[in-house]
Amino acid sequence: MSSTTHDRRQGPSRHRKHLIGVAAAGALIAAAVAPAAQAAGSAAPAERPAAGKVAIGFFTQWGIYSGFMEKNLVADGAASHLTEINYAFSSVSADGLCTSGDSWADYQRPFAATESVNGSADVAGQALAGNFNQLKELKAANPNLKIVISIGGWSWSSHFSQIASTEAGREKFVQSCVDQYINGNIPGLAPGAAKGIFDGVDLDWEYPNEPGNNNPYGPQDTPDFTALMDNFRDSLNDAGNATHTHYLLTADVSPNQYAAAQQLQLKKVARSVDWLNVMTLDFHGAWDGKTDFSANLFPDPNDPQPANGKFSITQTVAYYESQGVPADKIALELPYYAHAWTGVGPTNNGLYQSATGAAPTDQAGYKTVVTEPGTVQFDPVTGAVWKYDPASQTFWTYDDPQTVFAKGLYIDGAGLRGASVWSLDGDDANGSLTAALTAALH
Repeated sequence: MSSTTHDRRQGPSRHRKHLIGVAAAGALIAAAVAPAAQAAGSAAPAERPAAGKVAIGFFTQWGIYSGFMEKNLVADGAASHLTEINYAFSSVSADGLCTSGDSWADYQRPFAATESVNGSADVAGQALAGNFNQLKELKAANPNLKIVISIGGWSWSSHFSQIASTEAGREKFVQSCVDQYINGNIPGLAPGAAKGIFDGVDLDWEYPNEPGNNNPYGPQDTPDFTALMDNFRDSLNDAGNATHTHYLLTADVSPNQYAAAQQLQLKKVARSVDWLNVMTLDFHGAWDGKTDFSANLFPDPNDPQPANGKFSITQTVAYYESQGVPADKIALELPYYAHAWTGVGPTNNGLYQSATGAAPTDQAGYKTVVTEPGTVQFDPVTGAVWKYDPASQTFWTYDDPQTVFAKGLYIDGAGLRGASVWSLDGDDANGSLTAALTAALH
């Protein structure tokens, strides 16, 4: 992700056997999920998912520049619902080290009393400020909440291929990440100033043996990614041995079984990680000439895409399990934002229709899209919703509390580990999406 757009998403970045058939599941969702999700979003208690399940929210480093602070996670209830927050992102330096991509946002910016989690203003000379200190306050107020540093992302993955190509490079990189984020030794701050904030590492290399954001890549990335994850596992274990602490290790991986996912030694990688965050979003977007769903749960036999362009969450899960990844090491990533097309005709309420390009609200958060004009449509075949406005000829594909709740039910029924969401600033002021998700997982 670039320091300006921070877009972890590209074009189509693309189960154990279902307990119920896809058609039956679609009927169940259509009949039962809507009222249940509405109740979950409006009056859900402050509960986290059931034991063993995870609900992870990505908090973006740059969100504070548009007014979304850690304090918002208290106000909208997310901090009391989630099991984990992934802080996105740590950058990676050209010389192969973990480094801050924005030190002001990370640990320098002073927070006023009205902005801070605990209601106290930062003072000159304190050991730590910025987002890191706010995460520390958030964790103090929510002892069961874990904080994980996510490293890389769409714009900061350019050095991974070189770093991972040698054992020395991997060890140097991993040790720098562990020293900074686990031991808390942030360059320029007092030793250990950030210790105790982060409970693990999430590696977001986009993508091994794929160009991603025009990054260097090659076939060596496939075994090198596996080796890098092994290095992280060993170093995190070493760091935790002294205090009998288990530090989490996860990775963000592509859902595209036709391309990026094929470049991973998934069975081997699964042995190193606590779970994989499979990015089951961006199946389709405004880069496509026709409207389609971006994160549908089930496949649609009538989808006009070519065979290698038909995506769904269930087929992604089936692929990962076929490659040896246990169900309880799969977490699905859900979008808290929409993809939007403009110049879309009214046939079929805009679904599967030609478009002239991206709408101005493309990639806007759920909180924005839900206020846009248009009629919301629900498709029981795919378990997806969309909105179409004939006046502006705009089509949106996104998740709402109904579909998020449905995905939570699917995760629970399929024995998956849980879900991550990108990103928390997209939810509405009531935290409706997060409440629906954790209600289903509970």
